Amino acid sequence: MQKIFFFLTIAFVSFSCKSQTSPEVKTAEAKIITGAERMDVYLPFVEGKSVGLLVNNTSMVGNSHLVDTLMKLGVNIKVIFGPEHGFRGTASAGEKVGNYIDEETGIPVVSLYGSKRRPAPEDVENVDIMIYDIQDVGVRFYTYISSMQEFMEAAFEYGKPLIILDRPNPNGFYVDGPVLQKEFSSFVGMQPIPIVYGMTIGEYATMLAGEKWLKDKANEKFATFDSNQQPGDFTFLIVKNKNYDHTLKYILPEKPSPNLPEIQSIYLYPSTCLFEGTSLSEGRGTDKPFQIFGSPELPHNLYAFTPTSRPGAVSSKHYDKVCYGWNLSGTPEEVLKKVDNKIQLKWIIEAYKLFPEKDKFFLMPKSGDMKGSFFSKLAGNNELWQQIRNGVPEEDIRASWQPALDQFKQIRKKYLLYKDFE
Repeated sequence: MQKIFFFLTIAFVSFSCKSQTSPEVKTAEAKIITGAERMDVYLPFVEGKSVGLLVNNTSMVGNSHLVDTLMKLGVNIKVIFGPEHGFRGTASAGEKVGNYIDEETGIPVVSLYGSKRRPAPEDVENVDIMIYDIQDVGVRFYTYISSMQEFMEAAFEYGKPLIILDRPNPNGFYVDGPVLQKEFSSFVGMQPIPIVYGMTIGEYATMLAGEKWLKDKANEKFATFDSNQQPGDFTFLIVKNKNYDHTLKYILPEKPSPNLPEIQSIYLYPSTCLFEGTSLSEGRGTDKPFQIFGSPELPHNLYAFTPTSRPGAVSSKHYDKVCYGWNLSGTPEEVLKKVDNKIQLKWIIEAYKLFPEKDKFFLMPKSGDMKGSFFSKLAGNNELWQQIRNGVPEEDIRASWQPALDQFKQIRKKYLLYKDFE
């Protein structure tokens, strides 16, 4: 394969770790330092430049937001772009956010989760460099990687240098799930990757560019990054994490969105988010979203909970109704053991078996064709719901994923920037 680009490795420290095969929590031998915190590495590239940033509430440098930190250092920030949940991270899932002037900084904020999902040429006409810094959770249908792809395409097409400040992946210690089939591409899954893809945002970005998965114009305009390039003369830089690798369990210092309030929700999210495509509550409107799930229609001897409207979860299924289902919450170690480094289908299979009106379990789109359903978009195929309906054993469902999953793993290996778990 032709070398696509390098990445910044200044002051990178490596250390030995044994392969992680158990669900025990393994922490770094030295403090993990995110790309955003390595300011001595990337500040020379932005000094004297005007900057546009795609950031949110997770874009922290220690106890200070990246925007505030850069402003104090005299960096000229022209515009802030906000993803799903907004720049401050308070909007509910799916809630459209408009443009505004940020009260704390006076900087214009352009929403990329409202009337548009990528910067327009006029948004960046006075910008010299574009920067992406958002904490991801390593799950295909978590939309921050879709926003990153749109941001990358805009940068390349408009000829703007792009810096991606890498962050650890809290689900980066395994790879699993069905690989998305291209006909099911949407904003909750744009590329042929599994539900859990085991890559940081920096690694994923290199794969998007290296596999030419961007739009044609962006692919055509993408220039190779030469490791000898100097500040002021570059196309694409990845600022790596320090002291991180894929055997580690990284606990996020900030919640990445309102309904992933703690690491237990993040660990369960790849499996329990599938309930968003069903008539069951996935726990939104409770203090344990994605850790509890159920429905008023399920047997009343199951775990009972009542979702309510609250900030970050203003509206969803079964609000103010008693639901019956499952409570998977516990300590991070207990939840890791339940997940067991894979997508768990047993919960949705059991819920389907107990649900009384089987034809109402999966949410049907207005078209009446399940190919266009939200569940199929989450799964990335039109087979999973049918396999569940037809009672296909979980091990057989998993076996059906394996050929595409093995192929993805071979692609993934080409773009890893950190020691792998295998």
